[in-house]
Amino acid sequence: MAKTTRRQRSGGRAGNTRGSGSTIDQMPWRIPVNTDRPTEPLTEEGVQAIHDGAMRILEDIGIEILFDDALAIFKEMGCRIDGTNVRIDRDTVMELVAKAPSEFTITPRNPDRKIAIGGKHMVFVNVSSPPNYWDMETGKVPGTREHCANLLKLTQYFNCIHVAGGYPVEPVDVHASVRHLDVLFDKLTLTDKVPHAYSLGKERVEDVMEMVRIAGGLSHEEFEATPRMYTNINSTSPLKHDHLMLDGYMRCVRRGQVTVVTPFTLAGAMAPVTMAGAVAQSLAEGLIAIVLAQYIRPGAPCGIGTFTSNVDMKTGAPAFGTPEYMRATQMTGQMARFYGLPMRSSGVCAANVPDGQAMWETSNSLWAAVQSQSHMVYHAAGWLEGGLIASPEKFIMDCEVLQQIQRYFEPMITATTPDDIALDAIRDVGNDGHFFGIQHTQDRYEHAFYQPFLSDWRNYEGWDLAGGYWTAERANKMFKNIINEFETPAMDVSIREELAEFVTRRKAEGGAPTDF
Repeated sequence: MAKTTRRQRSGGRAGNTRGSGSTIDQMPWRIPVNTDRPTEPLTEEGVQAIHDGAMRILEDIGIEILFDDALAIFKEMGCRIDGTNVRIDRDTVMELVAKAPSEFTITPRNPDRKIAIGGKHMVFVNVSSPPNYWDMETGKVPGTREHCANLLKLTQYFNCIHVAGGYPVEPVDVHASVRHLDVLFDKLTLTDKVPHAYSLGKERVEDVMEMVRIAGGLSHEEFEATPRMYTNINSTSPLKHDHLMLDGYMRCVRRGQVTVVTPFTLAGAMAPVTMAGAVAQSLAEGLIAIVLAQYIRPGAPCGIGTFTSNVDMKTGAPAFGTPEYMRATQMTGQMARFYGLPMRSSGVCAANVPDGQAMWETSNSLWAAVQSQSHMVYHAAGWLEGGLIASPEKFIMDCEVLQQIQRYFEPMITATTPDDIALDAIRDVGNDGHFFGIQHTQDRYEHAFYQPFLSDWRNYEGWDLAGGYWTAERANKMFKNIINEFETPAMDVSIREELAEFVTRRKAEGGAPTDF
């Protein structure tokens, strides 16, 4: 392949299969379209009750805004401010939230990996931010840069993962002042998918935006003309937004990049024990940040996230994939449509290892995302122990579920043409034959049904004779093969060099300030 010129994109359509190797026969890259009607557990009166609750929180109780620059903007907006407490009337909220687009796109360095957020689209994001790593050989250990890079390789490898979010595991062997530089260099060279920036103050987010610009071969004007990356911030529940996250969030807004605000409201701990109360609080915490973004830059691409679940009232530990979590996700999806906002949810569990509990809780979370018509599903592959562990085996097991969800959406399954109704085939077989050998089946059998890459459909004897490997063991073997076969996506040599030079310079300048 000829070397691309300095400011041309690289990757191209070859990037859609590059790195897929021969370990598995996976489904092609695509953005799933959720054609199902959403599950809406709330009546119209229920929607209005939760909306009114969120508005009364904003009007009467207020949100603590712990950043002077944001406070100044709310003051300019005419909000009632008492110290750091901001109260805002519902008319202002609704007027500004209405300016947020209901759909937008994000274009990474490989334009063929462009994603759509909103409408009926649904994209999946890798696990982000656990401090610990677990695989079947090492057990639970603090994350390293190598662990992080290997999980980024899985992120690139699997076509059902559309976004390279966060740090798949925190590389705690790299000092926090420069961690973002090393991880973003790895992310931008090992993947060509939409990247994420942590909004943790000025330096980190500005560095990431500049690295994304360099990786895309973009001018500053081109970078700001359309979204190229995104950030996600969390409120500090209950009812607070902190300095560092708001600073980074506002910087992304000003430069036209996507922002998602996701309150972390655990019912019974950081939010009311009732799910309606927890959802109302979550909406209030999220909407005030979206109001801020739309005042700074009307039409800024924004999403609202839900991370509303419950705690175990026996231990205080967070629980995920519960019936309450599923209903809260569905309720928030219903409210997001009421406000006309794209929604982010998560594929999460409380299990400590990739076992049955891990998969039923994650599956509950993922199907709640489908039912709620979520547009971005964070932590969709690799999450364990309530977000404290990232696991390659769990990542691969989750990707099997994600592929099944993707297949579930394919129109051919529910097609009703005469050929699909298949009366001629039924007539040919009649009352005492079978469908295995007829032409109708022979013409379609290769693509008629979902073909798993990890599930084992043999009977017990066949499975036992083949070694009797449990699912996580098969995933571990697959992980090793993928890493051994992995090919990095194409990148112009001069762009890679410019990225490396930027990292070196910023490290010499000290990176981001820390207190240790």
